[in-house]
Amino acid sequence: MGCLLGGLVLATLADSTLGRKNMLFLSCLAMALSGILTAASPNVWVYSGLRFAAGFSRATIGTSALVLSTELVGKSSRGEVGIIGFFCFTLGFLSLPATAYLNRNSSWRALYLWTSGPALLYSILVYFLVRESPRWLLVRGRKEEAIKTIRDIAAPNRSDVLAYSFSGFNIGGEEWASNTDVYSALRLLLRKRWALQRLAAVMAAGFGIGMVYYGMPLALGALGCSLYFSVSLNALSELPSSLITFFLVGRINRRSSVLGFTLASGACSVACVFLRGGVKMGVEVVSFFCACTAFNVVLIYGLELFPTCVRNSALSMVRQALVLGGVFAPQLVAAARGSGAGFASFGVFGLVISFCGLFVVFLPETRGGASPTPSRSKSTGREPRPSPGPSPEAGRVRIR
Repeated sequence: MGCLLGGLVLATLADSTLGRKNMLFLSCLAMALSGILTAASPNVWVYSGLRFAAGFSRATIGTSALVLSTELVGKSSRGEVGIIGFFCFTLGFLSLPATAYLNRNSSWRALYLWTSGPALLYSILVYFLVRESPRWLLVRGRKEEAIKTIRDIAAPNRSDVLAYSFSGFNIGGEEWASNTDVYSALRLLLRKRWALQRLAAVMAAGFGIGMVYYGMPLALGALGCSLYFSVSLNALSELPSSLITFFLVGRINRRSSVLGFTLASGACSVACVFLRGGVKMGVEVVSFFCACTAFNVVLIYGLELFPTCVRNSALSMVRQALVLGGVFAPQLVAAARGSGAGFASFGVFGLVISFCGLFVVFLPETRGGASPTPSRSKSTGREPRPSPGPSPEAGRVRIR
């Protein structure tokens, strides 16, 4: 519940007042402190409140980190840079069973200290080492700060050239840049018909992917294998998933990839209902692998479907859909354990991800194309055409 509420309340702050870096820093710091304090909980009420606070705080960490890292590089490198972040997420996932195993004879309080300490260190590193997104600064009209950031992150022999090029920067979509209200980004996102249609379709796909991605590890107890081994195997399957996505993200179509991986994951998940033994474990890993790959691609897809001024808000909504899908997973797993029928978990997982994956057919393909420019649909709300790229006149360029 904390994650869901935090995603709704905090989503647009990174697009409006706080920016990507400040949102990431404050979220990491609040999550880390909540986790550390959880280890000292005197009763279940304090424990529940701190877990809610931790979930509320962490709601925007993934999207802020992803958007910030991809906006610090060129459009052609966004996919690869985004996948590098998924590698780090996988390594964190892999560390959980190892940490739990090493502390198997310790109190549960020790687990919270071991998992929250690194987040506190990370928040300090973000504050001192990370730069704000120059794209966000330009959209907010803070041109001088954006030029300074570009000078800092550019190669020494290129910083002056880039600064001169951006000195006459022309921000596209003045309507979006002039709004300073906290929820203006979300309002504008929902007011544009083309943006709302895209958001609904990608969120529907995210719901099904999230149900399998978050729910499959919960159903591992029904496989009849060691839980430590099963969780580790599933975590390891994320590594080749991220690796394949990293090398293929510049070559594969987003729409057909998400559709193919969701259908493959659904078919394997349904097959788990009828299989037994080691074969069932193998097919489950394949299903989870396909869901992980679809998870990676759909987030990159979400980045490319929306312009800078609403990108964090849109991606936060996609993440909300992913988490919402995971919310229903524990009930399905519990129902399967109570009835002894695997269809209530693996079967439903497969049907939901297959059906939800079909919604991507309503989305445009974004590989190799320009991000949408909001000013093109300012008056009509129609689907924007791809921007032809930077204008050569007077060294002026347009932000995307």
